[in-house]
Amino acid sequence: MSQVHTLSILCEDVDGIISRISGMFTRRAFSILSISSGRTEVEGVNRITIVLEGEDQVIEQITKQLNKLIPVLKVSRQDPDTTVARGLLMVKVSADATNRTQVVESAKLFRAHVVDVGAESVIIEATGSPSKLQALLDILEPFGIRELVESSITAMSRGPKAMYPAKL
Repeated sequence: MSQVHTLSILCEDVDGIISRISGMFTRRAFSILSISSGRTEVEGVNRITIVLEGEDQVIEQITKQLNKLIPVLKVSRQDPDTTVARGLLMVKVSADATNRTQVVESAKLFRAHVVDVGAESVIIEATGSPSKLQALLDILEPFGIRELVESSITAMSRGPKAMYPAKL
């Protein structure tokens, strides 16, 4: 049965690594739901988080293929029960003097922040799990969503164990 999986990839910070990794998925006609990349606590090492949908056997094959790429140091499948996954959402919502208070109160329910206020709209910033961000959008939709941008998911396992030792 197909389900959503999150892979964390530690790799050397080299030119073109994102292209090489995403190209591997493209060649196999496999869709990436979300991809993000950023630096880690180790200089010269980046962490790429990829969210994808597929069957366990396919994800296992992808993991093996990723491990064959030279700049890749480690690939880890995140366990949904022990992973903290977050995304960033910015949404511009129609809001004037008649409903601005309701829009702001709705955002506060989700611990979201109003980052800009205009005469006819507000921009709200929220971080959270994909389901939390979708629930916020569902609440704001009746007010009128004018514009929306959502970042990729970033994930990390709970507990003291790190994916890679802090010192190489």
